[in-house]
Amino acid sequence: MAGLYLEDFEIGHVFQHALRKTVTESDNMLFSVMTLNPQPLHIDFDYASKTEWGRPLVNSLFTLGLMIGISVNDTTVGTTIANLGMSDVTFPAPLFHGDTVRVETQVISARKSKSKTDRGIVELEHRAFNQFGVLVAKCTRQAMMKSKAAA
Repeated sequence: MAGLYLEDFEIGHVFQHALRKTVTESDNMLFSVMTLNPQPLHIDFDYASKTEWGRPLVNSLFTLGLMIGISVNDTTVGTTIANLGMSDVTFPAPLFHGDTVRVETQVISARKSKSKTDRGIVELEHRAFNQFGVLVAKCTRQAMMKSKAAA
């Protein structure tokens, strides 16, 4: 697996993730339907055309999941024990169909577990931008990670 162990996370390091995704109408519709979210801002073009946005917004929980998902290959694939939480989640600008998302992740902190020697907790700040460089999502994620002692 390509994921990093606890000891590999350098505080302050910023990952510029090469993987990008252009969000489609189908992505947004499928996610909204699968999560039983009937919000017309996401699925009703007529309704959305009469809002200040003039078109459907991408479901913010899809945006959050995509942002974190893009980061996994470079950071935590195969070395995560559990996600402990996400905090400070913000969506400072809308995401629309056809926008291309790129993500960067900064290591905020990393510490060994106080009770188990085979793991520790890493805090990551994920930031997603559209193709114009506009910040569309941000969150801080706490993840329990394997240490090299567990390998």
